[in-house]
Amino acid sequence: MIIKKEKKGDVSVYYVDKVIPDYKMHLLKNTYMKPSQIDFTIESNADVYTNDGILLLRFRKNKLNKTKIDEFYDAVIDFAKQTTSNRGSTSGSKQKNVGDNPKIMTNIFGYFDRFSPSQKAVLTKRGMGDLLQVRQTRFNMDFPDNYKKTIPLIKEIDNYYAQLVPQQYKLQHKKANQTPFKISDTSFTTVTTNVNFRTTIHKDKGDDEEGFGNLAVIERGEYEGGETCFPQYGVAINVRMGDVLFMNVHEWHGNLPIKKIDNDAIRLSIVCYLRHKLWERTKHKTKKFMIEHNNIVRSLRQNPTKTKTTKNNKTKKNKSKKNKFSV
Repeated sequence: MIIKKEKKGDVSVYYVDKVIPDYKMHLLKNTYMKPSQIDFTIESNADVYTNDGILLLRFRKNKLNKTKIDEFYDAVIDFAKQTTSNRGSTSGSKQKNVGDNPKIMTNIFGYFDRFSPSQKAVLTKRGMGDLLQVRQTRFNMDFPDNYKKTIPLIKEIDNYYAQLVPQQYKLQHKKANQTPFKISDTSFTTVTTNVNFRTTIHKDKGDDEEGFGNLAVIERGEYEGGETCFPQYGVAINVRMGDVLFMNVHEWHGNLPIKKIDNDAIRLSIVCYLRHKLWERTKHKTKKFMIEHNNIVRSLRQNPTKTKTTKNNKTKKNKSKKNKFSV
């Protein structure tokens, strides 16, 4: 609910109050956003503050470079379209398999703060259960050239983060500088991509609580909807290609439904962040440590119990059938 609005240059500045009390918001957790929960939608440059003057979000139109957008898209789209059933609460339930289509297109690259089940199995067999739980994702390991092509856009998002939300950026960037396990010269350790994925009402967990969240979108084909919403304040933001949104992701937020106009329409959302546990486990580690650790993690993909040639060939054949872009 808007309680005050003013204009500063080409930026509309809103002050908003809660339309839903805290105790009712908890009842809406893990449910899907409804258009009736929105009082107004932001379509142009805007800053939004709560009624006590705390920044809720900053939104800027047409800021991101098209060449960098296209390079990022071409590098990650095959990876981003891989499906998973392990998404948790943002897919509508605390259960892993939810909804009519439990296989959703959401994936992570960069660095991660836990091992995959197969890696844990190898660790157990090797008696290496005390290995630091930090790793590169498989996308980084198997497709380093593609990963490098994502960096220019990620750096551009990072630059706007520094410009638009300098206080939060400074705190997050300080942490990022304390670990070598990060995306080159940025305040981020990790990126999540979502394809045509409608999140439920939730608060982000696992990211830096002192930092700010962000969102960029790449579009192919025509669609409607997908607005990012803060239901407790009745506000929605229509983030489209080239736009950049910085927001307090520790407030309740979610997405309105995506309606395809073209059957093959794609809404690729990009979220860059610093994973708190990853930073906590690796702060003050050296680059040498990171290289050695990454080499150990790579070795976990080889099963040491498979020694015979026939078994090795069978293992390779089975691996080829698996998701080549798995986290």
